[in-house]
Amino acid sequence: MIEISTGVVFLLSSMYGTNHSATQATAVNTTAIASEGKSALVTVHDRKTVENYLKTEYADTPILIEIARCESTFSQFNKEGDVLRGRVNSADVGVMQINEKYHLEKSKELGHDIYTTEGNVEYAKYLYENQGAAPWKASSKCWASKDLSINK
Repeated sequence: MIEISTGVVFLLSSMYGTNHSATQATAVNTTAIASEGKSALVTVHDRKTVENYLKTEYADTPILIEIARCESTFSQFNKEGDVLRGRVNSADVGVMQINEKYHLEKSKELGHDIYTTEGNVEYAKYLYENQGAAPWKASSKCWASKDLSINK
């Protein structure tokens, strides 16, 4: 599987150039999550696949699915293949809009790469388990009405 993913990355790189962030995003997100014992494939622009991945990863915390819908409309990357950044705060990154200023160091310490779909999702789960929905309070008008019991 890794050989196929690597081949896809090289093929895409040759077709679209070698923009580092776009190539890195493609490499990370064309790798099968199955290599970690999961069955989904998270791709750069496929929001539905990301949504389905989140439904699996957040089955026990569905409010995180709603937060992702509100924060990024299930996008880890923008149309250019770069990691999605917040419109209001460019330090917010990825599908869960994790803020680099407050969380990058801790995410690295825990082994989560917030610039990948998988790392962003895993670190958001850690944040929720430790702080509840507070890190996403700014977007709560969008997601809080989905389940009022989540306001920890």
